[in-house]
Amino acid sequence: MYAYQQQKTAGPRRLHVVPDRRARVLKPVRRKTNHFANLLRLIVVMAFLLSFAYFVLPTSFSRLIKNVFFPVKIPVNVAEQYNMAKIDYTRPAAAEMYSIANPSTNYLSNDLFMNRLLLTPTIQKTHSEVTTMYHTNEMKGLKSQLISLMREYPTIKPAIYVWEYENGRFVDINGDQIYPAASIIKLPVLVRLFKSIEAGQLTIYDDMLLTDYYQSSGSGSLQYAQTGRKYTIDQLAKVMIQDSDNTSTNMIMSKLGGMDDINIGLRDWGISKTYVRTWLPDLKGTNKTTAKDMAKILYNLDNPGFLNINSREYIIDYMSHVKNNRLIAAGLGDGAMFVHKTGDIGSMLGDAGIVYAQNGKKYIVVILANRPHNAPQGKDFIVKASSLIYKAIVGV
Repeated sequence: MYAYQQQKTAGPRRLHVVPDRRARVLKPVRRKTNHFANLLRLIVVMAFLLSFAYFVLPTSFSRLIKNVFFPVKIPVNVAEQYNMAKIDYTRPAAAEMYSIANPSTNYLSNDLFMNRLLLTPTIQKTHSEVTTMYHTNEMKGLKSQLISLMREYPTIKPAIYVWEYENGRFVDINGDQIYPAASIIKLPVLVRLFKSIEAGQLTIYDDMLLTDYYQSSGSGSLQYAQTGRKYTIDQLAKVMIQDSDNTSTNMIMSKLGGMDDINIGLRDWGISKTYVRTWLPDLKGTNKTTAKDMAKILYNLDNPGFLNINSREYIIDYMSHVKNNRLIAAGLGDGAMFVHKTGDIGSMLGDAGIVYAQNGKKYIVVILANRPHNAPQGKDFIVKASSLIYKAIVGV
């Protein structure tokens, strides 16, 4: 491109660069633009971004970002809303699908974070020690009698679950429907207490100091007791069940680690729709349960793989001396023993327990009844329903 010429001078030799006119000038090569390929790339990228925005972002926001960074107060009917979901996560296939999509359900015991539900309450984490009742035939004759009785009490909206030990026969009327738990929630609190005792976390002889912080209105006499006195765990558990004392219940829950600890236990036992959200008294009914959940807890009181014999003796002793005998107990025949726990918040009246008939028959019965506030028809319905159930199973 350039030619070099040598010029003679008196001094040192110098080289002068002279452009070579014959050299070819290089010009940049222009490639032809492929508009079709560019359009195809744009379509692919836009399709990916739209798919990501439509499928991934809403799920991530609602299940992770919203739950963690935008916590809100749990509505009273949140469990019912979850229960009305189109997918039944209690089914094994659906539960497995949910577990794969949400792996945190495999190791989280509690579903509460910053006062917000993180996990769908219907997801079950069944503990290997907990067993479920086997079901054979539904007692259709008894079910028809109970439905007829329900028609006589149109203002009472009950859930009834009955399970007979000998043959596994049962009656299920709204057994999975969620109801306010009222004081029946004290049954899982009691069981959680003895599971903690078995784990060596405390003993029945440990004591707690009564302070005005724990004293709660509603049922029980400890709300009027002098503060500064010490009570053993045995004393607190006894009055919690026999007198349905709210103060002692709050003391026990506090000793165990609070409401979250009770919910951890319920999830470990595979109890999917029962949970604690409010310290007692829960007059608004935010603590929830179902008749079938309570029946499962009652069934496992006899399970030696779940509770040892010492725990069972304490629990049966407490529950066989409940002072409120005006509900299911009032409909039983002579000589029957009833191990149970009652609940009443005005708008909901309930009773749950195990009946030991004099002739050796044994069955679980749970009746929860929504009613007009303090309406006496609720009590009348439960007594009559109990009588029908007893006669049908015991055969008197």
